[in-house]
Amino acid sequence: MAKNPLKKLLSDTAIYGLSSIIGRFLNYLLVPLYTYKIAAESGGYGIVTNLYAYTGLLLALLTFGMETTFFRFSNKENSDPDKTLSTSLITVGSVALFFVLMVTIFLGPINNALGYQDHPEYVEIMAIIVALDAFQAILFSRLRYENRPIKFAALKLLFIGLNIGMNLFIFLVAPNIYQQYPSLMGWYNPDYQVGYIFVVNLICTSIVTFGFIPELRHLRNGLDTSLLKKMLKYTWPLLLLSLAGILNQVADKICYRFIVPGTEGEVQLGIYGACVKIAMIMALITQAFRYAYEPFVFGNDRDKKSKETQALVMKLFVIVTMMAFMAVMMYMDIFKHFISPSYWEGLKVIPIVMMAEVFMGVYFNLSFWYKLTDQTLWGAIFSGIGCAVLLAINFIFVPQFGYMACAWGGFAGYGICMVLSYLVGQKKAPVPYEVGKILFYMAFAVALYLLSKLYQPEGMTARLAYNTIYLLVFVVVAYILDIKKVFNIKTFLINRLKH
Repeated sequence: MAKNPLKKLLSDTAIYGLSSIIGRFLNYLLVPLYTYKIAAESGGYGIVTNLYAYTGLLLALLTFGMETTFFRFSNKENSDPDKTLSTSLITVGSVALFFVLMVTIFLGPINNALGYQDHPEYVEIMAIIVALDAFQAILFSRLRYENRPIKFAALKLLFIGLNIGMNLFIFLVAPNIYQQYPSLMGWYNPDYQVGYIFVVNLICTSIVTFGFIPELRHLRNGLDTSLLKKMLKYTWPLLLLSLAGILNQVADKICYRFIVPGTEGEVQLGIYGACVKIAMIMALITQAFRYAYEPFVFGNDRDKKSKETQALVMKLFVIVTMMAFMAVMMYMDIFKHFISPSYWEGLKVIPIVMMAEVFMGVYFNLSFWYKLTDQTLWGAIFSGIGCAVLLAINFIFVPQFGYMACAWGGFAGYGICMVLSYLVGQKKAPVPYEVGKILFYMAFAVALYLLSKLYQPEGMTARLAYNTIYLLVFVVVAYILDIKKVFNIKTFLINRLKH
């Protein structure tokens, strides 16, 4: 008997979650290492936040939507997935190589524009990293297409394990060896902490590339120019979509140093970037879900009941993400120790950023109507409008309100994208979402959080016990209304579809 597709989605999400949620959580353990070793007032973590924001934008440019395009064309009738893979790899690889060459040639002017004249190697190292990441993105997509979550997770965890191990050595072990046996550490510079973060990333990314040697054999299938033309026609709106989407995530961190220049801007950006990391549990859930859900939706597009499944999954997604919101906010007394106390003044951004991430996840769920109907330009329009809202809020209000304006800018930007995609999507390709239930869970979680702030007991233990009651209220209500019904997913789905 064929495996229930919804159960397969859940099992794949669990495995992908091993690499994205658990794995990236382990990687996020580097944040306390960085924040406790790099003081907020130094601005060093602001540099890390700023440059990694650029890599997110550049990765969207260098992949130009080819991950989704690869899925779309590999799942078309009479398609050749191997030829699609080789065409995608050669195209993305060529663009990435050209990008590295251009950065190397124009490194001086680029550093002058970005303000990294004192450390030009930072920019060049990050350029090579993002080029490798872009090439690997297509290879990871191939693993997802082939339903190979085990290898996917293994390679992701390999990077994370190497990255954590090398960072622990650089920040905790190397300084002691340097003090006791300086002759053995001629390569080590105790004042180059920020630079070592980038060097370690480059080494780890390079090593992971070797894990794809079996997949690289598909390059011999060559470049299909006629296929490439069709893929580029499909993907260029996705490029606009990706750029606008990633700008919603990183624009505040990129433009902050231009709005608030100098050390002050780096210090504030470091505080904001560190606190945002606490809120990123929501992004981890969304990413793990996306890795499994994207190939699932494209692979089941021809299923007549796929829209009912999308509606069910949307509701479950909102329930899970709002539980995550409640868990983080109710146990902030614990989570805040994830970063150094010198960064705690920025904790007030966390609930706003977490809700913005919920909106982004809902927007991703809504995005399939234009991806499946090949109307990807709509996604670019929605994300472009959202990005314009975000940038406007940042440039208008950051000078007065600082990084709080960044948080509200992301909230408004993703909120606009979510609403527009739903309104247009219900006219173009309607899906029977339970909007009332979705809004209820969002409003209920936020209301419980605000209610918990009205009275805060003095002791931390008392506060945690008090807040646990609110979290349990949400879980119990969700269980009674919906979760109980989907324990037996197959039976529940069949009953829904009969009606």
